[in-house]
Amino acid sequence: MPVRILFLADTHLGIDLPSRPRIKRRRRGPDFFENYERALEPAFRGEVDCVIHGGDVLYRSKVPAALVEMAFEPLRRLAETGVPVYVIPGNHERSFIPYPLFASHSNIHLFDRPRTYTLKKDGLTISLAGFPFVRNVRNNFTKLLDQTGYRQVRADTHILCIHQCVEGATVGPKDYTFRYNPDVIRAADIPGDLLAVLSGHIHRFQVLTKDLRGRPIRAPVFFSGSTERTSFAEMGEKKGYITLEICDTEAGKGDSGGSAEIGSWKFHELPVRPMIRLELEAGGMGRSELQSLIRRAIKDLPDDSIVNLRISGRLSERSMEVLRAGSLRSLVPPTLNVSLSLVDQVTKA
Repeated sequence: MPVRILFLADTHLGIDLPSRPRIKRRRRGPDFFENYERALEPAFRGEVDCVIHGGDVLYRSKVPAALVEMAFEPLRRLAETGVPVYVIPGNHERSFIPYPLFASHSNIHLFDRPRTYTLKKDGLTISLAGFPFVRNVRNNFTKLLDQTGYRQVRADTHILCIHQCVEGATVGPKDYTFRYNPDVIRAADIPGDLLAVLSGHIHRFQVLTKDLRGRPIRAPVFFSGSTERTSFAEMGEKKGYITLEICDTEAGKGDSGGSAEIGSWKFHELPVRPMIRLELEAGGMGRSELQSLIRRAIKDLPDDSIVNLRISGRLSERSMEVLRAGSLRSLVPPTLNVSLSLVDQVTKA
């Protein structure tokens, strides 16, 4: 039987979820928690043998203890069913999980420093090496990898779990490609004794198999991406998680020296609300004209849209009152989330 792994990352729990909201409006915070729970459903159904969270469980490092408990409660509940959980602290956690007491269950394992855990099932042993997010990883990657001690662990194969960027990864609407930055790992530095690299940090789902020159990477790099869209730069991206099956094999896997291979893997898409950016030219408009423009623009949008109004043109101070938060909320259905971008400088009447 294969070892089945569920890999998710960048849940960013806590975004737009104030503990004491001053204004009653639809928040995006519940969307992040709902997809987090959806991604974990296969594990609760007993369909996987472990869960690996690739980092940025939370949206920032300093958060209320109640939010940390909310975030780790599903993982702790899962751990109590016997499913081991592995968590890599990401950059939003500033490379450590706050309030570690909440993650202290014996079946929840933190990569709080370079280290290696072992996962065993039906005679197959997999070493899971990893380390928390670090800056300037490019020149320290090989040393950090050695510090995990994975090569001293007797296992059929090795998987690296990180929250970093690897050269060749792409992000954004213009497909920006990461190349030579100090925070970017060289693909050539990934050793051949790894079966795979599972990484968080990059919010777009992708699998890297070649370096910048088109040469094969010695171990594929899996980015599951974030489980929700965190900004309009991700408005066209699918969101989800990955499952992998690691199979025993007599032949081994090329130069990895192990006796296991990736039998199959799959990206599972999660539902997301539509993100829509509206470009509106409003230069010189009065209050009523601007109100009508906004009403017409949003009239036919899906009820659960997340909308960014990008307003071009200079407006008088009086017209600007239409764009104040309270006034803007009165113009749009309460089921929408609306943000505002002003392109041009605002001048007084």
